[in-house]
Amino acid sequence: MAGKGGSYMDPNVTIPERPPSLLRMLDAVLQIALVALLIFACSRIILPFTGILLWSVILAVMLYPLHQRLVLRVGNRWSAMLIGLVSVALMLVPLVMVVTSLGSSILAFVSGLQDGSLTVPPPPPRLADLPLVGQKLTETWSLVATNMPAALAKYGQQLSGIAAWLASFAAGLAAGQLSFVLSFAVAAVLIAYSDGATEFASRLLERITGSKAQGPRLVEMTAATIRGVAVGVVGVAVIQSLLIGVGFFAIGLSSAGVLTLVVLLFAIVQVPAVLVTLPVIAYVLATEATTPAIIFSIWTVIAGLSDNFLKPLMLGRGLEVPMPVILIGVIGGMIADGLLGLFVGPVLLAVGYVLLMEWLRYDPIEGRPQTDDPRP
Repeated sequence: MAGKGGSYMDPNVTIPERPPSLLRMLDAVLQIALVALLIFACSRIILPFTGILLWSVILAVMLYPLHQRLVLRVGNRWSAMLIGLVSVALMLVPLVMVVTSLGSSILAFVSGLQDGSLTVPPPPPRLADLPLVGQKLTETWSLVATNMPAALAKYGQQLSGIAAWLASFAAGLAAGQLSFVLSFAVAAVLIAYSDGATEFASRLLERITGSKAQGPRLVEMTAATIRGVAVGVVGVAVIQSLLIGVGFFAIGLSSAGVLTLVVLLFAIVQVPAVLVTLPVIAYVLATEATTPAIIFSIWTVIAGLSDNFLKPLMLGRGLEVPMPVILIGVIGGMIADGLLGLFVGPVLLAVGYVLLMEWLRYDPIEGRPQTDDPRP
């Protein structure tokens, strides 16, 4: 059709759609900005409680099978309350003893280092026989043991950094102890609302993965990994270290808290506790009366071997998490979050590793995990 001075327009010609208007673009930017602002504001509030919330979720997943047994007898709320109260009561006393002893030992070391009153025994004779570093370690140890002022003058800068870190670590033990106990109370609340939490996690993973089948399966896999590491690795290590620590405190060792923490670290990374207990047994046999020393030795040997029958009972079957992942989680967690990170680190890193391996095995075309190993 043509008008005055106009041009003919063919009705069969399709006019391309116009690009989004500036107003639509501004609306989209405003929506994204508001969502980002909301996420930022919520993260600022939740961030200080991240460690407690993570450990609470781990505890809730770990204790959920016990809740399922109790809920049929006492009900949902009473079961969660009972689990929370008993857990806090069982963990509070040994935790207070270990943390108090550990903090006292660290503060005594730092104060002795600052005022020069720290006494160090002479180095063992076989230390010098170590290749490459033996002679240097022996000279440094001998200088510290015989002339502390000279050692402080020579290595003062390095030692001051170590002392500052130890003082900060000791100061954070009390906060870590409170957070650890508080996590059990929060875990009891999560257990009481476990059905809603499971549904929320499933829907969130469904939205992230874009698959309704993947959400529940990943939730189940995550829960199995948490139980496997938290119970089979961390749980066994905690029980074994507590049994050994009972002997350390009963015999009256001044560094019982430090030794118990070292045993816990060794047990989590699957290093035999005998590396710590044998020198302690030898020291106790040389310094204590015969009867208490023999009783202590028998108890420590039995407690050190307790993981041999605890692991078959508690270790999750089919758990495929390499030990270096657990080791990095323990060290990194302790450096990042102190006492709480010691337990959260290996579990969180193990869950991340399992989910990463599952993502690498996932076939985006078939929409399901690959059964065959794609590697040649």
